[in-house]
Amino acid sequence: MTLLTLNVNGTLHKLDIDPDMPLLYALRNQLGLNGAKYGCGLGQCGACTVLVDDKPVFSCLTPCLGLEDKRIRTVESLGSAEHPGPLQRAFIDAQAAQCGYCIAGMLMRAQALLEREPHPDEATIRAHMASNLCRCGTHLRIIQAIRAVAGQGGAA
Repeated sequence: MTLLTLNVNGTLHKLDIDPDMPLLYALRNQLGLNGAKYGCGLGQCGACTVLVDDKPVFSCLTPCLGLEDKRIRTVESLGSAEHPGPLQRAFIDAQAAQCGYCIAGMLMRAQALLEREPHPDEATIRAHMASNLCRCGTHLRIIQAIRAVAGQGGAA
């Protein structure tokens, strides 16, 4: 075990953990942040996507070692059920969630895109979101939600 300090959603957390522990497990089991989900464990579905220094990463594959000087953001940083952020609100309005399992990862990947490129065209959105899968098939609604936020002038 090693004492690591992780900056998660703007708060520093000192964790006594195995440095090879995947970030997903530290977030869920150590910090109680359950937004990111375990999907495949192989970085193929995107359910575990979080932002590290504003870039989407698969937290199931990312070891905690090496993240001490990075900014980690989870879906919990975007808003809450009572006060959803603009991107979350757009997903709700577009009824982009069916089972909801993929949505946290989808939101974080979309957030990264909108922060980098506030007005992406549909082809850019599709290409950027391709690595996140929705088994319920709501991809078109997800794209609609992202386009709605992009049309409002940018990132959440």
